[in-house]
Amino acid sequence: VERTIKVKEVRLDLTRKEYDLLLYFISNKDRVLTKEAICEYMWGDHADNLGSLDFVYTHIKNLRRKIADANGGNLISSVYGVGYKFNSP
Repeated sequence: VERTIKVKEVRLDLTRKEYDLLLYFISNKDRVLTKEAICEYMWGDHADNLGSLDFVYTHIKNLRRKIADANGGNLISSVYGVGYKFNSP
């Protein structure tokens, strides 16, 4: 299965987790997603064993950078104290 994502005709080189995260954001566009909801979606039943949610921030930071590097702007915004939101372009 080919997983190709393009931003303004620039192909993004995403890890599997980044790809899954982007699809989750797109399917919930304009909706605020908590770190807990993202973690549960990405890691399922294993989410309870992870302890810290800092790795969610790391995946989002990397995904934001790759989108911005492709001139896609900042499509993922932080909602202070709540989580993250994928903004419709």
